[in-house]
Amino acid sequence: MSDPNADKMPRYLRTSEAARFLSLSGRTLEKHRTYGTGPEYHKIGGRVVYSVADLTAWAKLGKKKSTSDPGAGTVLPAKRHAPIPYAGKERR
Repeated sequence: MSDPNADKMPRYLRTSEAARFLSLSGRTLEKHRTYGTGPEYHKIGGRVVYSVADLTAWAKLGKKKSTSDPGAGTVLPAKRHAPIPYAGKERR
């Protein structure tokens, strides 16, 4: 007998599965995680998992209708961005 709540349960994907879901490489998703520019994730034990809802929400930030459309948000590239000031100084 199938579970009637199965479609309501959150689905979690490992990094490689999440990367395929987003059409990215696993390494790119790891970089996004390192720089804080990617989708939210969960640590369960030593494993990183992503909920499908979080992946979809993150991908929707980059939704545009044209090249001139500012859209609702921006998906930043997987790279280091400007340092955040710390105690009035930049971190080294």
